[in-house]
Amino acid sequence: MAQRQSKDQRSHRTSVVIVGTGFSGLGMAIKLKQAGIDDFVVLEKSDDLGGTWRDNSYPGCACDVPSLMYSFSFEQNPNWSRMFAQQGEIWDYLQHCADKYRVRDHIHYGVEFTGAEYDEESRTWTVTTADGTEYIGKALVSGVGALHIPSYPDLPGVQDFEGEVFHSAEWNHDFDLTGKRVAVIGTGASAIQFVPQIAKKVAKLHLFQRTPPWIQPKPDRPVPESVQRLFRRVPLVQRVARAAIYWVLEARFFAVFNKRLGKLAEHLSKRYIRKVIKDPELRAAVTPDYGMGCKRILLSNDYYPALNRPNVDLVTSGVAEVRKNSVVTGDGQEHPVDAIIYGTGFHVTDAFDHLSIVGRDGRKLQDAWRNGMEAYLGMTVSGFPNLFFLLGPNTGLGHNSVVFMIESQLNYVLSCLRPICRGKIDQIDVRQSVQDDFNTEIQSKLGDAVWSAGGCRSWYLDENGVNRTIWPGFTWKYWLRTRKADPADFEITAARGR
Repeated sequence: MAQRQSKDQRSHRTSVVIVGTGFSGLGMAIKLKQAGIDDFVVLEKSDDLGGTWRDNSYPGCACDVPSLMYSFSFEQNPNWSRMFAQQGEIWDYLQHCADKYRVRDHIHYGVEFTGAEYDEESRTWTVTTADGTEYIGKALVSGVGALHIPSYPDLPGVQDFEGEVFHSAEWNHDFDLTGKRVAVIGTGASAIQFVPQIAKKVAKLHLFQRTPPWIQPKPDRPVPESVQRLFRRVPLVQRVARAAIYWVLEARFFAVFNKRLGKLAEHLSKRYIRKVIKDPELRAAVTPDYGMGCKRILLSNDYYPALNRPNVDLVTSGVAEVRKNSVVTGDGQEHPVDAIIYGTGFHVTDAFDHLSIVGRDGRKLQDAWRNGMEAYLGMTVSGFPNLFFLLGPNTGLGHNSVVFMIESQLNYVLSCLRPICRGKIDQIDVRQSVQDDFNTEIQSKLGDAVWSAGGCRSWYLDENGVNRTIWPGFTWKYWLRTRKADPADFEITAARGR
């Protein structure tokens, strides 16, 4: 049985502390198991595993990466029911992985990570949690991900609103939207999935859009049982299909740096808008005026049709204030509503600001990242030995599956953890010069790329307009660089007595 810590268990010693039970955290636990390392714990703030795919249960929640690629290569699932899996099926997949690879016993539920401090004398990390319990480990692996802290806009007067208010990542399933007047704030990846679902049942839906997203048709369809059966009987067929999908997705990267291909993609998306939306004013309102890829490109077959419904009103004049029973826009118009739903995304570039992580010489992570978050290969930060970030700075993607990136990182981190856990070395700390050179390289590639220079403001960028999120290259190049850690990149301290 997985563990919930009792009040009398105030301190735990282990080799590796892993935070989070999404793809990153579970993947790290599985890799340690496969390497014969059992001395580790996984901290999970909730009562169940799953991370993003546990928390986001809003109507219509699904992945926008093909199912065959949105899974571990070592645990391919032949039973995906659709080309693009829905939330529940991905959550079930993670549960299956935890069971098959026997990592549940290592998970401590109801334990919220609040910070960690490195002690150079003992060469250990002391991890603190919300209930005061401490975990002392030789190494610390952060698998918290970027999409787990909901971002709420600061709307004047919202505290006086008498109706229901919730974020898409904290969906209130007990509140029946049937026949209600609903305001949806935001038109990002989550909103374009749940808006078509709730539009069918609400009396009136006011959709407040700040910037229209680029949307392409979603090539989604059920996977026939005959194909699932073939995958089960001949796994090689599924591996070939997965490889084909990988290279198709990888090819999308060309559109980022090739302006001609980018314009072609924009033309196709605009043609899609013209095909689905007949009202010229609505068509103009949903057509972006910035380069495709500047913001996350979204996939949907039912979002634009939902905007054609007579009970859906797209509002582009901005929210000026919220009153007891209404939302008032910048043009002074008042929209009576019974509920407000935020589809406003997550804290990404500032996701670690609320944590107290202290490395060598008392240096805080916030100080190290005062000018923007950065890490070597997105995983290690100089001055913070034996600390590893999964899906850290500049390892997100706009064209392929982040699970591929996660797997590359798991293998890299494991190559560092193995000698630590086996008592060969005490600490490994990336050299500052190596980290600086890497990030100079990354930012030089990002400077003229569409994510940074596409004419929009997105969650890819930090408060200074610097892209701290996206990997500016092909994923196979990242894989080549992360097959194994190079000792020359690090200051390594041998274990005492060796």
